[in-house]
Amino acid sequence: MDDVSFIHSRAEDAGQNKRFREAFDVVTARAVARMSVLSELCLPFVQKNGIFAAMKGANIDDELEQGKKAIQTLGGNIQDVHSFSLPIEESERTIVIIEKQKNTPKKYPRKAGTPNRQPIKR
Repeated sequence: MDDVSFIHSRAEDAGQNKRFREAFDVVTARAVARMSVLSELCLPFVQKNGIFAAMKGANIDDELEQGKKAIQTLGGNIQDVHSFSLPIEESERTIVIIEKQKNTPKKYPRKAGTPNRQPIKR
């Protein structure tokens, strides 16, 4: 692949760095946190009109409903949800596609641990 970047840093720190903030066309993440937290950690990296693709488990409806306010607050809008079964192990996964429609407010991401303790709510 060409023009790919890997950054070794906490998302909460790198997301406040001008070099990385709103600098990427596409940002991906696996299911490491609920959607509201994952969005706060990832959307600050996505440039306007870029895409955040989050891989999640099978039952995403409640999590998306609870995370909708956070996604909107951070400048995103859910564009699509793709559900599929993994080959071999046959477990269900979902990829949520979020388009970045406006810049993320400068206060996000907040300090390490804060998004998980105090998620952005409805």
